[in-house]
Amino acid sequence: MTQITNVTMHSQNAQAPLAPAPASHLPLDENWRKSIPAQVFLNHFFAMDYHIQHQNDLFDVAKFPIFGQFHGRVNDAAYKALEKLLLNSWSAEYALRITPVVNDEQYLQSSLHWTFPQAYYSALFSARAFLAVQGIQVSNEELIRKRIGNMVVRGYYPSSIGYYALGPINNYRIQRLPMARRFSVTAKTDLLLPSRAGSAQAELAQFLKTTRDQRVKSLRNAIQNNPKTALRSPKTGEILQKFSVEQYKQLARQIGYTTYFDMLSRLRISSTNREIERFVDSEIDVKLFHQSLVNIVAHVNAVHEAYIAKALGVDAYRQLVSKLPAYLQESFVRERMNTTIAPMLESGQATDGLMAA
Repeated sequence: MTQITNVTMHSQNAQAPLAPAPASHLPLDENWRKSIPAQVFLNHFFAMDYHIQHQNDLFDVAKFPIFGQFHGRVNDAAYKALEKLLLNSWSAEYALRITPVVNDEQYLQSSLHWTFPQAYYSALFSARAFLAVQGIQVSNEELIRKRIGNMVVRGYYPSSIGYYALGPINNYRIQRLPMARRFSVTAKTDLLLPSRAGSAQAELAQFLKTTRDQRVKSLRNAIQNNPKTALRSPKTGEILQKFSVEQYKQLARQIGYTTYFDMLSRLRISSTNREIERFVDSEIDVKLFHQSLVNIVAHVNAVHEAYIAKALGVDAYRQLVSKLPAYLQESFVRERMNTTIAPMLESGQATDGLMAA
């Protein structure tokens, strides 16, 4: 398979990643069969990255009215907390990025134990910083998930990561993936990586569905496994084994929206969990998987950093970056600030000026 070795920069010239050329036939041995769950997972995240690159819409954020009106609520204590959250986010992203320096396939395979959580926690701390600059100090991941979900729906994010699912099980509505319906991944048996915008959107729709399925079932189990909260039959008083349509609607309302953040939370797999071993022992393109994660995290974090810099002001944001440890200050953080964040703010200021006139 073709391997992508350089971090894709999210500039206006960014190109969608190329799927490796399809093989004439797929291996049918037992090792490949064991690799299928890992390949499906790779396909999902590759599609996420593909959609980001294909949309190429990071700079559109500066044109959003919601961005132009975005202001922070940061006192001294909140600023200290914000600095710490960004440091945690950038440290995790830095660690994620340096993994391929060791050009050893077996090492990369084993590195999934830590690259999965690094990707998730970098985005998590970035999301917390995004909320913190608005005066929302929250550390509970479920509350963060719901807050971010609401902000996705309200239009804070570009279309590259602005899609979401809602509704009860077996009746989900997928929003902002307009091409997904024309393609179907449910009947796909070749497990090839998506190579067109429509197939990438279909893959993302499927990823939203399976992620929401997991969340619905997890909430249902949590409710029904607790005698105090379990729903019971009005006739017998026994704990219900099956839910009605209305009861699933209630679960859907409790869950809220399913977004990119829920998808990234699928990476929160314990290194002591057997599930991670499916990926470590699989025959998938680990370098490609890793590169997709790097690109996704860079994009998500750049969106959050743009809002944070808008709230603080570009000079205060530069000052914040200048206080970072050298290994971060001279890395992607400064490059992203100079090539993406500062130009976005300058673009936004130009737009604001026109609107004011």
